[in-house]
Amino acid sequence: MAENASRRGAVDMGMIMMLLAFAVIAGFVFWLRSQAASERAMEIREDSIQAAQDSADMASGPAARTITPADIQTNPEGMVGETVRIADVKVNSRLGQKGFWLDLDSGPFLVALSDSLVADSISVPVESTVAVTGTMRAMNDSTAAAWHDGGTISEGDQLAASFASNYIEASRVQVTQTAPSGN
Repeated sequence: MAENASRRGAVDMGMIMMLLAFAVIAGFVFWLRSQAASERAMEIREDSIQAAQDSADMASGPAARTITPADIQTNPEGMVGETVRIADVKVNSRLGQKGFWLDLDSGPFLVALSDSLVADSISVPVESTVAVTGTMRAMNDSTAAAWHDGGTISEGDQLAASFASNYIEASRVQVTQTAPSGN
């Protein structure tokens, strides 16, 4: 018979460790289930917000044609007078209180806020990502001069705006992603 005198008073840890491992696994599975439930709830909320925005866009006037940055780069003149919507575009810089420049591959593109958005003091942070709905317009010197005379842009901004050939007169701007912190 084997002598167990050296193990007298020792605790068998195998059973305790097995129960502890089961408890950790059960806790992890519970945490994963709660995370998945909150993700599903957030997706449903985002979908309902987007649906509400789409229905509000439809109710507020003519349906906006969804365009891409490539559409603006190739043929903005062909869209003059149309209500357009462009999404997920980064803001390059501001244009006084009147608007901002979108960061496109071919260079910046001007977005001018409508008078109602300017009156509401809408502010779009630089380097944020936005969705813009508005009417495509052709730029001319008198438009930039009117913005300057109205006090919404400076003389330097007027010069920069006059170089734009077209712009979107935004009736709606939604910041979809804020600028990274630290900038």
